[in-house]
Amino acid sequence: MIQPLAYVHPSAKIADTVVIDPFVTIHKNVEIDEGSWIGSGVTIFEGARIGKNVRIFPGAIISAIPQDLKFDGEDSLTIIGDNTTIRECVTLNRGTKDRGKTVIGSNVLIMAYSHVAHDCIIGDHVILANSTQVAGHVVVGEYSILGGATLVHQFVHIGRHTMISGGSLVRKDVPPYTKAAREPLSYEGVNSIGLRRREFSTEKISEIQEIYRTLFVRGLNNAKALAQIEANMPPTPERDEILQFIKESDRGVMKGYNSK
Repeated sequence: MIQPLAYVHPSAKIADTVVIDPFVTIHKNVEIDEGSWIGSGVTIFEGARIGKNVRIFPGAIISAIPQDLKFDGEDSLTIIGDNTTIRECVTLNRGTKDRGKTVIGSNVLIMAYSHVAHDCIIGDHVILANSTQVAGHVVVGEYSILGGATLVHQFVHIGRHTMISGGSLVRKDVPPYTKAAREPLSYEGVNSIGLRRREFSTEKISEIQEIYRTLFVRGLNNAKALAQIEANMPPTPERDEILQFIKESDRGVMKGYNSK
């Protein structure tokens, strides 16, 4: 299944059912699992670990060394989960000694011309639309969608089930279950459509909305809002996840509701 015009290093571990098109270059210390397809002109550098049924479209560069001046040639990985699609001209850099790996989850779609830098963790079922640029050490939670041409600052955390408007500059952490837009990036409501698609109940969505009204709409600072939520709302997995996210945010969270 390897076309004669492709170059595959003899030590690379390629499953029997992998299809490799012409003009692909695969370096040493690469592993590709069953059913994956590597399109023409793709380059896969050492440290890549590619799962089952992954599709990598022409021109993508996988597991190149980090664009980090502190990188000193240490061994590191780029891990791509099963059933993920990497579209044309995407670049994914491998990790540094900080995490030792860059991780792209399963069932992820990374659209054309996007970049994911070193030591990022992209959760399962995430969509990065065209030309999204994700700096180093970023964490994106599962089922999140980043609109086209979104720029994400290094070390930002984006919670699960979020929706970020195209063209956004993401300088602060984005809590789970929210929509984010405008400049500076602000809370624009709960991602209710996405949550319904994920089969969240109406009652659960209402609970999440009430949490974020307290955090972002009522004019309270974070400390007072968190205290009020803990005092007045019973513990649930979603409530606790949101509270923990806010408390552990190193960069601070995005702005509250902006009516302008």
